[in-house]
Amino acid sequence: SIAVNLCASLAHYARRVLLVDLDPQGNATTGSGIDKTALDLTVYGILLGEHGVSEARVRAEGNYDVVGSNRNLAGAEVELIQVERREYRLREALAAVRGDYDYVVIDCPPALNMLTVNGFTAADAVIIPMQCEYYALEGLSDLVGTLRKVKQNLNPGIEIEALVRTMYDPRSTLTVQVSDELKRHYGDKVFDTVIPRNVRIAEAPSFGKPV
Repeated sequence: SIAVNLCASLAHYARRVLLVDLDPQGNATTGSGIDKTALDLTVYGILLGEHGVSEARVRAEGNYDVVGSNRNLAGAEVELIQVERREYRLREALAAVRGDYDYVVIDCPPALNMLTVNGFTAADAVIIPMQCEYYALEGLSDLVGTLRKVKQNLNPGIEIEALVRTMYDPRSTLTVQVSDELKRHYGDKVFDTVIPRNVRIAEAPSFGKPV
């Protein structure tokens, strides 16, 4: 997870960092070395107003704080429909702890749903991981469309910070073609740094550790 490794890297350079896992799969939680099944307080309770971020955060081995998630979060989408200002729940919860951190990293689910919208409404900027495959380009256009709507209606300050090419294989013609397409459309927004296909990177989450 780019989110986990970004948090660990920022913490390594003595930044105060909070990772918010907004994905019901809880991969960022597990990848930070936290047992998601043992968590009593998660982002689910925060979104529903049951408790605050300060009560739910736990310390990861990588020296950053985590608000974890687990399968309970899958039900939040339905429950949020009836909640007032449902798109702003995460933003308002994070406001209480913003002074505690230099960076808050929000790991969003791949689906464009109410959880993702909460993440976008809370964020200043978005980093988009991209596999260099054609179907990923279709997903990117949907994501950009959602971001545009969030910017117009909920969070005028949000911007695309960067696109990060991941699982990158420079030997693949398709990878190079899609990569060129991204640069043509997004220019300097495409980070020079790429995340390569690498066994160590793939194995790291199963050890609950950043790369």
